[in-house]
Amino acid sequence: MKLSVLSFLLIFPLVGFCQDSLSTHYKIYNTSTKTTATLENVINDMANADVLFFGEEHNDSTGHQLEYLLFKKLAEKYPGKTALSMEMFQTDCQLVLDEYLNGLIREKNLISDARTWPNYKDYRPLVEYAKTQHIPVIAANAPSRYTNMVTRNSLSSLQNLSKKAKSYLPPLPIDTAVGPYYQKFETIMGGHGAMGGMQIYQSQNLWDATMGWSIARFYKAHKDFKILQLNGGFHSEEKLGTVVQLKKYAPKVRVINIASYADESFDDPDWEKFAKMGNYIILTDPKLPRSYQ
Repeated sequence: MKLSVLSFLLIFPLVGFCQDSLSTHYKIYNTSTKTTATLENVINDMANADVLFFGEEHNDSTGHQLEYLLFKKLAEKYPGKTALSMEMFQTDCQLVLDEYLNGLIREKNLISDARTWPNYKDYRPLVEYAKTQHIPVIAANAPSRYTNMVTRNSLSSLQNLSKKAKSYLPPLPIDTAVGPYYQKFETIMGGHGAMGGMQIYQSQNLWDATMGWSIARFYKAHKDFKILQLNGGFHSEEKLGTVVQLKKYAPKVRVINIASYADESFDDPDWEKFAKMGNYIILTDPKLPRSYQ
């Protein structure tokens, strides 16, 4: 019994903080009403949705704790009908991830063989909760060797891969998004001239398409599940990027989108900046310590 308690404390060192004082360090806003909301409001809205996107800042410790709380509340609301999808694991690591979730391999092997991110400690509580509750976790992201390949040689180079390699990717060819998403990407990169051609943008689209395809495959096989998708904010802001790609593979899927930021307008949002980012925005206190990726 003592060992079980100790293990819980080691796995979830921030749970007490989350429940007691985390609420003073973030605000949730409904972007349509521009009023504050709660985690429960988000979970209740999932009654009419299939996938909940959480667009994070990768080094926002508060955001990571909120992801855990949302995941736990979603699993409690829909026991046996919840799944977690993560940008932080790549599709060719699904077998390793499943072996760990099923208790077959050690965590040290998960960390090495599934190539976990340097800040895996921020996502560990979600994975451990999924393991104890027998919740599926989707390794959603494209293998980095293939995004690097596209950055160097363009999307067309993927056609040279083996059948096995292509099984880790969406059906080829991959559609490259145009319009608002390209304009956002061009702006964040510092203009077209700074992009050095279209290959970097094509890599972004491979990223988005693979995550969208990974979610869609699970959704089509588990229509009654609620899926929490974790990714960097740019991938899902304004329901562009991964959300658009998901809807290409599963047109009927219903999505709720959260965009999370550590921002100085914590108590008074700049609605010109945030109004279109998602169904909900979460603003966290930028003065809190940051984690590192």
